[in-house]
Amino acid sequence: MFKPLLRPTRFYLTIGHLLLMVGAAAAAATDFGQWAATPPMGWNSWDVYGSSVTEAEVKANTDYMAQNLKQLGWEYVTVDIRWTDQAPGAHSYKIANPVLTLDNNGRFVPAPNRFPSSASGDGFKPLAGYVHAAGLKFGIHIMRGMPKLAHVATDALLKGYPIAGSSYFTLDVPTVSNGAWWLPDMVGIAKSEAGQAYYDSLFRLYASWGVDFVKVDDLDTTAGVYYQDEIDMIRAAIDKSGRPIVFSASPGPVPLKDADHICRQANMWRVANDFWDRWTDLVPQFERLNQWNSYRSAGHWPDADMLPLGHIAIRGEVGGDRMSKLSHDEQRTLMTLWCIARSPLIFGGDLPTSDDWTKSLIANAEVIAVDQRSSDNRQLFRAGDKVSWIAEAPDGKGKYLALFNLNDTDAVQVAAKLSDLGFGGDVTIRDLWSHQDLGAFSGEFSPEIASHGAGMYLIAPVPEARSSNHSIIGNGVLIGAN
Repeated sequence: MFKPLLRPTRFYLTIGHLLLMVGAAAAAATDFGQWAATPPMGWNSWDVYGSSVTEAEVKANTDYMAQNLKQLGWEYVTVDIRWTDQAPGAHSYKIANPVLTLDNNGRFVPAPNRFPSSASGDGFKPLAGYVHAAGLKFGIHIMRGMPKLAHVATDALLKGYPIAGSSYFTLDVPTVSNGAWWLPDMVGIAKSEAGQAYYDSLFRLYASWGVDFVKVDDLDTTAGVYYQDEIDMIRAAIDKSGRPIVFSASPGPVPLKDADHICRQANMWRVANDFWDRWTDLVPQFERLNQWNSYRSAGHWPDADMLPLGHIAIRGEVGGDRMSKLSHDEQRTLMTLWCIARSPLIFGGDLPTSDDWTKSLIANAEVIAVDQRSSDNRQLFRAGDKVSWIAEAPDGKGKYLALFNLNDTDAVQVAAKLSDLGFGGDVTIRDLWSHQDLGAFSGEFSPEIASHGAGMYLIAPVPEARSSNHSIIGNGVLIGAN
């Protein structure tokens, strides 16, 4: 399976390919935004295992998610970068002399020593089947472009590898760049019939494996480069694959000038480069998410990146084996911001070995409901270190209010005028993190928020009949209740 063909032969469309095309027409007829109607939630191997995750580790996280988180909406299990490398580095990003695994059509396939179920030649199909049997969805990471190993001529492969489902060979594909400077595995693909054929062959393969989610890396870079042509080819290839595959663009930030284009082509896209467990990484996310706020819509989500929480960096790329360095207050701030801004929630730690506090953090159904079910999310104010966001609760049940204290040393009161939230009378307030009803308030709500901390609340109007029978003083708790 993993040896190159000794004699290149031309591959033409078969009946199977035609059937896939028929299915693809039905898939393309559906707005791909419906495939991620709410922000995707799941687990990704990058923060904890870097480029070295194994099949057993993926299954362990699958099992934990299925047993403990699935009912809350957590559903994607994603194998991140270089799953094709048979000799990945641990605790350091191995970029020299990788042992990469190609099929006979110049496409990466899983390293059989790390993913033994792929050794039969079925790629990720058996592992995807395991994830699907648990009631979850399966995802993979890929790099933009074509493997450099596939874009070469040898004595046996004068034109490179035959591109499956077409009359082209890999050397027929024009290239535009050397790929990511930080990972010299790939060459970029120029927009062309041959280039589209190669991308089509990739996504037909992924569809045959049962892939539900693809994170495509090196599409937008910290240097402000945005690979629009390859994004277009990827979108077209997914739509022709016959399977609803959620498209996540990485690493970020996507340039704001390209916002309209990425909204039309992807289900989610990064607003920043890699995010890690550092307060200095978290603070800038407030303004980034605010800048992208108007581009959020159902099926199209600005992505603040993965959640580096719990047990991370067992064989990760930044720092050593550890529990997240973010304090409990900072972790709650992270989750509050991601949820009120409706970012995708992709957990980066090892689920089975994370601490109980972290597990409770990501299992808070009331907070997750803000991410999954709120609307009209927006920043209410930012005054120095004090920040507030609001959103509409579903079914007209009130408004969500998030309050943040970015001050480095002091707990402070963060006040929100209820009239600014659209309330003219008395309200009841529920603390979503503690699951406590705080009582009734009028005028303003000004809880004390810890340094680097946050609060998340549901605010609802008090019915007039009930309000008239109560005494409410300032922003105090309800007194004199019948």
